[in-house]
Amino acid sequence: MNGPAPAPDKNDATVMRVAPHNAEAERQLLGAIIVNNETYYRVSDFLEPGHFYIQPHREIYEKAGQLIRAGKIASPITLKTFFPHDARIADLPAAQYILRLTADAASIINAEDYGQAIYDLAIRRNLIRIGEDMVNIAYDAPIEMPPEAQIDDAERRLFELAEKGRSDAGFVSFGDALSATIEMAAAAYQREGALSGISSGLKDLDALMGGLQPSDLIVLAGRPAMGKTSLATNIAYNVAEAYRAEEQPDGSLKTTNGGVVGFFSLEMSAEQLATRIISEQTEISSSKIRRGDISEHDFEKLAAAAQTMQVVPLHVDQTGGISIAQLVARARRLKRQRGLDLLIVDYIQLLSGSQKNQGNRVQEITEITTGLKALAKELNVPIIALSQLSRQVEARDDKRPILSDLRESGSIEQDADVVMFVFREEYYLAKAIGNEATPEDMEKLERVRNRAEVIVAKQRHGPTGTANLHFQGEFTRFSDLAESDRFPEPHE
Repeated sequence: MNGPAPAPDKNDATVMRVAPHNAEAERQLLGAIIVNNETYYRVSDFLEPGHFYIQPHREIYEKAGQLIRAGKIASPITLKTFFPHDARIADLPAAQYILRLTADAASIINAEDYGQAIYDLAIRRNLIRIGEDMVNIAYDAPIEMPPEAQIDDAERRLFELAEKGRSDAGFVSFGDALSATIEMAAAAYQREGALSGISSGLKDLDALMGGLQPSDLIVLAGRPAMGKTSLATNIAYNVAEAYRAEEQPDGSLKTTNGGVVGFFSLEMSAEQLATRIISEQTEISSSKIRRGDISEHDFEKLAAAAQTMQVVPLHVDQTGGISIAQLVARARRLKRQRGLDLLIVDYIQLLSGSQKNQGNRVQEITEITTGLKALAKELNVPIIALSQLSRQVEARDDKRPILSDLRESGSIEQDADVVMFVFREEYYLAKAIGNEATPEDMEKLERVRNRAEVIVAKQRHGPTGTANLHFQGEFTRFSDLAESDRFPEPHE
């Protein structure tokens, strides 16, 4: 049996390691910026003051940047005014140190390489910091922080580091926010359909919402048999099928149309979901597909559709009963590994919260909806979360849902940016008429046959209203309604 490991020697070089940095590269880059202020713009889009290891270098880079962005000259003369007259850097007066930086100036050709080296070393220092925190917390974990919470925190920090090289927490200047708004408006103007968000593939719904907006939590609710899962799968496939991307100079892909879709199917298996989608695409009833009651021609259609659909970027997670923390971790991983532009959760009430809230369903749902909204902001993607409605809808004469019909409505309504209800009057009318239908009843039924309403009851950044859609139950398909005013004028 092996004895305990010997205590590390305090003089061991591995114990006394210094965080990775390159002081010479920092000096040479700062010198290049001071000698030629245009050099700043070659690195400023990715290099920030916090990426410098030596504190005075951070201050010099920050002050130089402020001067250059203000249209002024950053030189040893102008920079020394930001330091007290008796300030010293590396045993030299600050003014003399800044002057010496100009002698160390790197060629402007190498500026980006030096900036990238400084940036990479800062990322490595952040990785070390995250690793040290993980070890320290694991050794001495607070009672209120279970291992799952530590894993979630570590994954969040690593994701932030992987995406941007820094946490994006903190204040954003109004100017930056305004620039992002103008860019979004320009993209919407140039995009087909003039949408600022991702197209759902349904024109009336897009017209009402301007597409699915990044960072929005969209709650899609309805009573059983209304078709909320069908609508979600239709949107998911429409977005994934329209996916187009352009390769960027750094080798990454930027989505130009449609998007990569993640679908958490907590109720149905991936096979059931695939059956619904292929039924919708081929117009072959899903019940016939399941029974194998198809002709040779139908089978050829299925095979051809399956071949086309295999390359569609729609990723399904069929694990039932997962917690919000597990969902968040898996969504981050999908975003990092394969990209993510739209996330769908079917449905909220099948998710579980943390251990501390179990037994109190209202608090648990609050934790889940708050977590989904935070995830939408973090990943900057729209999240469509399906939700059940309470039975009080059935007791009213008008069965159209309202916001108070949401189960545990307080948190769901509060956290959602958009709340949509799926309503099919045909279902309730057919149920009420039964077998003893009068001609008047049949006329009413015919008027609403294959029609569905998507009622936008709340929209934080736009109008409320109703989008009318066509619904084919046998194929579980929603599509644009062919209104008479959309038909071309008849020829005389």
